[in-house]
Amino acid sequence: MDKFDRLTGVAAPFMEDNINTDAIMPTAWIIEVGSDWGRGLFGNLRRDRHGRDMDSFVLNQPRYRASKFLVAGRNFGCGSSREEAVWALVGFGIRCVIAPSFSDIFYDNAFKNGLFPLVLPLPDVQRIAAEVAAPEKTELTVDLQHCSLLTPTGSQCKFELDDSRRLPLLEGRDDVGRTLAMAALIDAFQRTDCHRRPWIYRSQ
Repeated sequence: MDKFDRLTGVAAPFMEDNINTDAIMPTAWIIEVGSDWGRGLFGNLRRDRHGRDMDSFVLNQPRYRASKFLVAGRNFGCGSSREEAVWALVGFGIRCVIAPSFSDIFYDNAFKNGLFPLVLPLPDVQRIAAEVAAPEKTELTVDLQHCSLLTPTGSQCKFELDDSRRLPLLEGRDDVGRTLAMAALIDAFQRTDCHRRPWIYRSQ
């Protein structure tokens, strides 16, 4: 996955609570989109029954079409453990979702796929949503090295993130990448363990 260090980009306000994974990536769109996951993002909300974009949906509005951030309501990503919901957000170009809370499974899946789910207090999220909805500026900057977020008006929000979450994003390493990075340690353990417990290894 791509490294995540410092991200500056347009932020779209979408302050709905309890947006579930089926709304983020509807089942029908999983089959429809092939490998173009971003095309299915909010498929039933972005498009009408004829497949045409609806101007009323925030990500269809010209100023938000290239959004890299989504500012969302409480309990974002609830519902089923549909990893395609994260793929759809990343496929669209969104690398950071800011919300007061996330579903636990969605939160874990996000980090595994290079999406940063940033938890901030509700009043801060509401203020940020209001700022990016204003006509003047819509860009945010998140700095993962220094754990800070800069809003369009110049306000700074500090946040905390455990290194077990932060470092894989900074390094661009998913679970497979982190395992491969420890290949030498794994091989050394297996060689030692083979002598200690030979009965669990196949004979060569």
